[in-house]
Amino acid sequence: MSARTFLTTGKKIVAIGRNFSEHAKELGNAVPKSPFFFLKPTSSYVANGGTIEIPAGCDVHHEIELAVVMGKETRDCPASEAMDSVAGYALAIDCTARNLQIEAKKKGLPWSAAKGFDTFTPISEFVPKDSFTDTNDIDLWLKVNDKFRQQGNTKDMIFKIPSLIEYVSSIMKLEVGDVLLTGTPAGVFSMKHGDVVTAGMKPGKAEKDVVTLKLDVADRKGLYKHTSE
Repeated sequence: MSARTFLTTGKKIVAIGRNFSEHAKELGNAVPKSPFFFLKPTSSYVANGGTIEIPAGCDVHHEIELAVVMGKETRDCPASEAMDSVAGYALAIDCTARNLQIEAKKKGLPWSAAKGFDTFTPISEFVPKDSFTDTNDIDLWLKVNDKFRQQGNTKDMIFKIPSLIEYVSSIMKLEVGDVLLTGTPAGVFSMKHGDVVTAGMKPGKAEKDVVTLKLDVADRKGLYKHTSE
């Protein structure tokens, strides 16, 4: 199994929450003192050029993120050795049905539905590890209909990649092709039917993006319909 085929062979998506302080604040959340994460199903992946589907009754927000693609089985890995387990990277959008998440949080319930709909993890192709010499200086941007919504840099992460890998691997084994979503900068907002979402990332001092994403947004046709409680 190769990490390059993570889109079809990876077993899990581990998503770090509130890893940029300004994003935590914009949602009225406390800035965490230690990492926390939630899981997303790999069935939520949608490749570049695809369509983000908006379920009926859902207020779906975009969250642009650096994705770390694991290259080997990793368990109880100290931060000092963590980068040896990284095969490469990808650019991802963690889509969130915000109204579902808010209701779940109020009830103390999991976020699985809010984060796990089909097409709720748009993701780029595999980006080789040597594309970035400093993971603490990666620019991330996202536009909706050619207007900037999110612009950030990984230097503002509260917990850096090695610490995240140490923390997660102390709880659950990370396997080849698993993806770690490392958090989103401020600027998250709603998407609607007919929108076009574009995004990119590059080394902080570079002029050209290493990878980009472009996705359409459309209403989902199906059985699900959310009714506010």
